[in-house]
Amino acid sequence: MAVRAGKIRVSRTRIQLRPQIHPTVPPEPPQVLGGPSVSLVAGVPANLTCRSRGDAHPTPELLWFRDGVRLDGAIFRQTPLKEGTIGSVESILSLTPSSHDDGATLVCRARSQALPAGKDTAVTLSLQYPPVVTLSAEPQTVQEGEKVTFLCQATAQPPVTGYRWAKGGSPVLGARGPMLEIVADASFLTAPVSCEVSNAVGSANRSTALDVQFGPILQAKPKPLSVDVGEDASFSCVWRGNPLPRVTWTRRRDAQVLASGPTLRLPAVGPEDAGDYVCRAEPGLSGQGGGAAEARLTVNAPPVVTALHSAPAFLRGPARLQCLVFASPAPEAVVWSWDEGFLTAGSRGRFLVENFPAPEGLAGQGPGLISVLHISGTQESDFHRGFNCTARNRLASFSKQKNLVRIPGSNDGSSSRGPEEETGSSKDQGPIVHTDHSDLVLDEEGALETKDPTNGYYKVRGVSVSLSLGEAPGGGLFLPPSSPLGPPGTPTFYDFNPHLGMVPPCRLYRARAGYLTTPHPRAFTSYIKPTSFGPPDLAPSTPPFPYAAFPTPSHPRLQTHV
Repeated sequence: MAVRAGKIRVSRTRIQLRPQIHPTVPPEPPQVLGGPSVSLVAGVPANLTCRSRGDAHPTPELLWFRDGVRLDGAIFRQTPLKEGTIGSVESILSLTPSSHDDGATLVCRARSQALPAGKDTAVTLSLQYPPVVTLSAEPQTVQEGEKVTFLCQATAQPPVTGYRWAKGGSPVLGARGPMLEIVADASFLTAPVSCEVSNAVGSANRSTALDVQFGPILQAKPKPLSVDVGEDASFSCVWRGNPLPRVTWTRRRDAQVLASGPTLRLPAVGPEDAGDYVCRAEPGLSGQGGGAAEARLTVNAPPVVTALHSAPAFLRGPARLQCLVFASPAPEAVVWSWDEGFLTAGSRGRFLVENFPAPEGLAGQGPGLISVLHISGTQESDFHRGFNCTARNRLASFSKQKNLVRIPGSNDGSSSRGPEEETGSSKDQGPIVHTDHSDLVLDEEGALETKDPTNGYYKVRGVSVSLSLGEAPGGGLFLPPSSPLGPPGTPTFYDFNPHLGMVPPCRLYRARAGYLTTPHPRAFTSYIKPTSFGPPDLAPSTPPFPYAAFPTPSHPRLQTHV
């Protein structure tokens, strides 16, 4: 380019370019860092690096293969050198090996246009892994008390260094090695056995539960219930067993099945539902276990009052009326009432009331109570009036009327003549004895015969009684005892002995011959008229006539003169 006189002239210059030629260089076999065997830990993520160096041209690509299958996901990276040339290329493969990868072979291939087939470098994976455990039991299903063998097998790299056994999470003391022998019981059903195996890399454990068959075991008893009449009642009892036990409900001494399962429901109960209920489990397959448990149902209802049999009385003599009360809840009061008054306890004029616990009645009927009304010096009007025994609790009240029975022919309590004296000669007959405990009754002809008015339901203890001379009972006044009739505290059952002591004592004569006592535990069974009497026995008091139980109202007991 030249500049003349303000003009510019441009001249052409020819530029010639020479092409640069680079020869192709095939890649060398790549290098896998850490190869030819790489040690990895199973389950731990790791990277494998494949690197290609040299003057390969064009730049090669690096590929990963396993068993001829290309692996994707590798990261390719180039490292440039100065002057703009490529120094090396790398391919990084990320993987998380497992124990199954132990011994696997991976191939890194470097290829380019100069060498399409490429060149390979192989690397072998050497895996370290914690134990792989299998646990078995022989037999798996057992009866309680049988022996079981557990076998713990493991594969590991490096080798196993120790075993540890546990049951339900608690170590089994003294158990070492891959085998454990133990006697099975019911606890193995819910407390599995485990085996833990260790090596230098880590540890692993497996557990198994046995199918232990055992008989039913009672875990929760039914609880007693007390409900008001008309309410619902529900019992429950829990039995444990394998297989699951069959549970049935019955009433005590009754084979009828009321329900099956752990719960018994009784809707709108009445007094007839009171009693003992039994839940029963059948024995298991081994014939062991099983049994029964029971609970009582008490139905709260109005009192039940029964007028008990009372012995006939002499005019102007002592008398006694009795009633039996069963109630749940217990009666708040028991009241004796007659024309001109009433009495619940203590004395009032000629009358005295005492209450005693009674022998247990029907199951679930509630506590029993015997109330006794004593009358001192009976009057003619006493034999024509009704004496009411009334009991009440929070639910209601109930009453029974009882009439006083007069001994036939006893117009005057001061008379000592009985039926025998009126019909026979008193010349060779002994005096009168008044016995409330005797089981003697008069037949239609006036002869004596023995009879048990309770038909054996109540046991009556027989005693040997000496005949007495003197007035027959009936003329005395009723005088309450100056001291308590029994020891302090709650009495057990009604005892007739203290009240018999209120009858005026008589002097006794012992029969010289002819009086026979009975070997049988009941009252008199044989009697022979005495021929004569010995001297008076100056004993301070007449031996009491003991009673074992109160008489039953359905069998009246008669006043008897011997």
